[in-house]
Amino acid sequence: MTIVPVTSADLDAAEVSWFSALCSDDYAYLGVPDGALRSSWEHCRDILLEAEAQGFRNILCPSSYQVGQDTLSFVAGCAPLTKNINMLAAIRCGEMQPIMLARTVATLDHMLKGRLTLNVISSDFPGEVAESAYRYKRSKEVVEILKQAWTQDEITYHGDIYHFDKVPTDPARPYQQNGGPLLYFGGYSPAALDLCAQHCDVYLMWPEPEENIAQRMKDVNQRAEAYGRTLDYGLRVHMIVRDTEAEAKEYAEHLVSKLDDEYGQLIRDRAHDSISLGVAHQAKARELADKFGYVEPHLWTGVGRARSGCGAALVGSTDQVMSKIEAYQKMGIRAFIFSGYPHIDECKSFGSRVLPNLKTCSLPEAYGRVPAETPATPLGVGERR
Repeated sequence: MTIVPVTSADLDAAEVSWFSALCSDDYAYLGVPDGALRSSWEHCRDILLEAEAQGFRNILCPSSYQVGQDTLSFVAGCAPLTKNINMLAAIRCGEMQPIMLARTVATLDHMLKGRLTLNVISSDFPGEVAESAYRYKRSKEVVEILKQAWTQDEITYHGDIYHFDKVPTDPARPYQQNGGPLLYFGGYSPAALDLCAQHCDVYLMWPEPEENIAQRMKDVNQRAEAYGRTLDYGLRVHMIVRDTEAEAKEYAEHLVSKLDDEYGQLIRDRAHDSISLGVAHQAKARELADKFGYVEPHLWTGVGRARSGCGAALVGSTDQVMSKIEAYQKMGIRAFIFSGYPHIDECKSFGSRVLPNLKTCSLPEAYGRVPAETPATPLGVGERR
């Protein structure tokens, strides 16, 4: 029995994803920049191709104003290089005029033939400091406009920020049907939870003790019920898996063995989400951890010493990590976004040790969004007008 009702209640598989370090986030030693692991096109592409080769079903392509790759440009470049893996592209709402964003998404979705998913984010733009309420209002309006573009013949929208009348949606029709690309969302403020509850499909969480995750799921579900909806739930967490627990813990210590904590603070502070509630919860987990950094068995908070956002890793043997994943699945988690340092090496480690033991799926396919044949859209096989 899951903690709360979930959309994919009968699904006996999980969407297991990896992470491409587009935003200067790959290290052999945390906090020690390595030119060979810079967020170049070649390196980020190679992470993605390795994840596909290992059998991951999706990959998170993040967005931040740091040296690295522009998210949507990266997704477009990788579309013809891949065949099976989905791409979870982060879209910072308001960065692009919403109707033009809808067209960009439609183009990418056709290039990927329905393998596009979207991570809705609401953090500040470079040079901007906006109130949380405004940022989430902006995101809500963008999402509502996207949904009109994907499901209606015209966009008519009168919000506090955006105003449109009778804009035709033909250029913005995606490859995916029955609602367009799935929307993944992570946020902790009341406005964030409300946006996700009303409009999104998968609520993403960062690692915390299991009782905290359970309470977060209950809070989000309560808001979703007010809109007559259910959600699926996802967990973003780093991985250190080895043949034995001792080897995994030894590698965790190795990873931070050259870290200067003052430099780690600088790394955390330069991220645009560094003052968010979610980041505060990750910091709280570090404060509650034991002297070795474990806040509960096998959940190690050391990653957060040099990283904003997701700041903990599952550390253990194959069996121990599998047990944690199975416990999360029983709670109701249907999507996992894993990563590790360095990303290609840990992708191979997890791919060989754990992934063969997991039954995986593509959530867009499970939701019936991906048509069996090219759809009758203007960018597909629809009548040209």
